[in-house]
Amino acid sequence: MTNRLHALTFDCTDAAELGRFWARALGRELDPGANKQFASIGLHEAAPTAPGWCFAQVPEDKAGKNRMHPDLLTEDLEVEVERLIGLGARHHADVEMGTMRWTTLQDPEGNEFDVIAA
Repeated sequence: MTNRLHALTFDCTDAAELGRFWARALGRELDPGANKQFASIGLHEAAPTAPGWCFAQVPEDKAGKNRMHPDLLTEDLEVEVERLIGLGARHHADVEMGTMRWTTLQDPEGNEFDVIAA
């Protein structure tokens, strides 16, 4: 038996708010019924082409650095970083490693993610 990725799930304070940020960031729709306790992206798609994203309210705040984070690939790093900051992300770091370049951002609840130049 093999597994496949169904969804990424984020613990958060306000699931609908964080879900709205990520829906705009990914150019996808927030699934119907989003509320402060739970929200999702892509779980109701008839023929999903990408994993879903879930957001579940938890009582505790985020503590420390993420052990796992999403990486987004873009053709225009500077433009995409500015767009995401305009949606509510915060700049954390710019990184160059050999020929690779990326910017680490934080979503509105402080979860780190990278935007990588294609």
